[in-house]
Amino acid sequence: MIDNQPKKVKAFIAGVNLNDPNFDYYMTELANLTEANNMKVVGQAQQNLENIASGTYFGVGKINQIKAMAQGLKAKVLVLNDELTPVQIRNLEKMTKLRVIDRTELILEIFASRARTKQAKLQVQLARLQYELPRLHPSENNLDQQRGGGFANRGAGESKLEMNRRTIGKQISAIKKELKAVESQEEIKANRRNQSRIPKVALVGYTNAGKSTTMNGLLKAFSDESSDKQVFVKNMLFATLDTSVRRIDMKNNFSFILSDTVGFISKLPHNLVESFKATLQEAKDADLLINVVDSSDPNMLQMIRTTQEVLNEIGVKGIPMITAYNKADQTDRNYPQIEGNDILYSAVDDKSIKMLADLIVKRVFASYDKLNLKLPLSDVKLLAYLHERAQVTSENYKYDGVYVTANIAPDDLSRFKQYEI
Repeated sequence: MIDNQPKKVKAFIAGVNLNDPNFDYYMTELANLTEANNMKVVGQAQQNLENIASGTYFGVGKINQIKAMAQGLKAKVLVLNDELTPVQIRNLEKMTKLRVIDRTELILEIFASRARTKQAKLQVQLARLQYELPRLHPSENNLDQQRGGGFANRGAGESKLEMNRRTIGKQISAIKKELKAVESQEEIKANRRNQSRIPKVALVGYTNAGKSTTMNGLLKAFSDESSDKQVFVKNMLFATLDTSVRRIDMKNNFSFILSDTVGFISKLPHNLVESFKATLQEAKDADLLINVVDSSDPNMLQMIRTTQEVLNEIGVKGIPMITAYNKADQTDRNYPQIEGNDILYSAVDDKSIKMLADLIVKRVFASYDKLNLKLPLSDVKLLAYLHERAQVTSENYKYDGVYVTANIAPDDLSRFKQYEI
């Protein structure tokens, strides 16, 4: 048999610890990111410093140690825990004879290989070019190979020597223009959803916490065509970058729009946060956020902080939130259980999904009023409006009118109060 799987490049990871209590967590995350980029981590090193060396990131002695260790482990790539300057990268490549990738470039490569929709591809490409712009200086290092492995979009295969500021500037302008057109189309779709009074619920949280599995669980439980609507799931960081939007119709006539957004991570590159603001628009427009957390991960609290930081950075504030502690099946705690406004659950457990759905309904429709109405038979537009913007739980046609029971949003109450019985 022929093995068609690409051979994983051996990578050595390293970082400078500036007395950061979260350093070990960042290094674990860096290892996971490296593996997600189809590389094999064969070793790692760290240096404790008061300040990062301006020209080389590490001290010279540590660089020589890393070079010897990496060579002994047959590593071809050195992956670093911070975003480095062009000078630092060139100097390290020259001194170690390894290809050097900083944390930002690593995340960009992962995003490039995972982007599927036109919008996601353009957003990643824009972030990539903005990252490359200050890194256009020619390197004396013969290891200065074409960067951005796995980047499948236009212009990604150019080396630094082939690019110049004018070319990149034109590419950035062209992509921004194209992205604006795509975002306008997405905005039209979003506006249509916003015109409906059906509440919007957005799954947010750390990458690989189980957002997509949660969405699939809700689709399976409450949709007859769930297999056609299922979203991609894989146990890896950034398995998908594209926001998926689905309608969930509960058995008691409650409905809501559910979106599964791109996952977050520590030290998310600023250019990517800027680029993906449009993708995360679903979170900004939501009536309720569900912060999905991996309750089995020892770094759970740090992940919650990271999610909150990213939400703040993209301007998502003041929206009610449920913290959903997922993967309880991988802990020794009893589940599912409601804890105040939060839930401990497992996205692969039917009982958990049902409890989560009930909690969503309780939170989302808390401000709605239940009204019994008698609508005139002649006013079909009024009934259509009610179906579009409220939750109709019963509907009965009689000779003197249409008798309807519905849960109505606060800003629509005045319109229907005159028909209340």
